[in-house]
Amino acid sequence: MTVRTTWQGPRPLLEAAEQVLTELIDPPVDAASLVRDDDASAEPENAPWLLHTYAEEPLSAEAKAMLPQGLGEPTEEVLEERDWVAHALEGLGVIRAGMFILFGSHDADKVMGDEGIKLQIEANRAFGTGHHPTTAGCLEALTELAGEQPASILDIGTGSGILALGARKIWSNNPIIATDIDPTSVDIARENAEINGVTDVQWDVAAGTDAELIQGQAPYQMVFANILAGPLVELAPDINQVIAPKGHLILAGLLDEQEERVQRAYEDEGFHLVRKGGTERWPTLTLVKDASNA
Repeated sequence: MTVRTTWQGPRPLLEAAEQVLTELIDPPVDAASLVRDDDASAEPENAPWLLHTYAEEPLSAEAKAMLPQGLGEPTEEVLEERDWVAHALEGLGVIRAGMFILFGSHDADKVMGDEGIKLQIEANRAFGTGHHPTTAGCLEALTELAGEQPASILDIGTGSGILALGARKIWSNNPIIATDIDPTSVDIARENAEINGVTDVQWDVAAGTDAELIQGQAPYQMVFANILAGPLVELAPDINQVIAPKGHLILAGLLDEQEERVQRAYEDEGFHLVRKGGTERWPTLTLVKDASNA
């Protein structure tokens, strides 16, 4: 059985709900799709948005209690049997973020001849298709750093592997390690690497930075962490230990009201902000570790 649950409302509110439903509840929904409500009576530029989620069971009362205030009651529908996870994600289309062009196999014909670094990311349950503002914000930050020459790179919470793959497409020789706490995500990242012809990223299941693979190749000149605000704050001392002085750090997964707390945690560890990107609701922070912070 597949249950589709749908909310209508303003996009920022639905984006916050999407994060809760895909990352904070246990278990998360299988897929989520945020689309404009073209059937609404409002003019297109003012039309509300729809958040569709897909799961094997209806949402529990505990999950609904975690949703942001102001979100109306959803509608629930039991769907006919088909791969609704893939169906939801396949409708997201081509995304352009910085120098990157992200697409699924069903959209391959739409990007033929386009200039940019193409990454084929298939519909699946791992976070990071490029359609969420946090992933796009990280790819834009990565584009800004394309002129750097990091000797080694670490991707914490790799999800679909998209940031590690993007880094490999920019830099061909440096070691790249990508980890995730979720074994399924790591398997999917490996599949995406094969699809994109990348064979030399080291993938591993790990929580934080304590894994032997991570420690064995520290320090890193570039680190990505597109996770959540709470873990970002908790990991600040650990990330400080594995990043080299003058190394770049890209942080995402935080909401605008969490930005000050996350930034302060890293400033306390000897980092300073050099760029703020992403969107107003989903900022992406690029920081540099102070040269004196050895």
